[in-house]
Amino acid sequence: MKRQAFSLVSLLSLLLMAGSAIAQTIHVRANVPFNFSVGNKTLPAGAYDIRTISSDTKMLLLQARDGKSGMIVGSNAAQALAGAGKTKLVFNRYGSQYFLAEIWAGGATLGHQLPKTSREKELAKEVASDLTRRVEVVASLY
Repeated sequence: MKRQAFSLVSLLSLLLMAGSAIAQTIHVRANVPFNFSVGNKTLPAGAYDIRTISSDTKMLLLQARDGKSGMIVGSNAAQALAGAGKTKLVFNRYGSQYFLAEIWAGGATLGHQLPKTSREKELAKEVASDLTRRVEVVASLY
């Protein structure tokens, strides 16, 4: 009986992990109206495609639709109690500088969170709180 219970728990754990990986796979298209930073790189305003790379759902490919800018960046899993109301990119704004912080697919409770860089952490300390905001850019799945 213990062996069957252990097997059942193991199978459920495996299914949940597989479901989490599938839920975090993302293909998003957005038009970002401002320059923004990802990692240590600043990307120009424009239309971007963002997707997970193969089976590694932590690695994201950000690519400008015009082909001029792009990069690969690591992300962490983000989780919300309720599904995202819309597909969106979330930016942290400090004064006039924007940092890509999160990526969500509409209805999903699992998303992607990008780690804060040392520059973003510095700005968060330096900039007055009334100049700090979270900015959402509506995106679409493709």
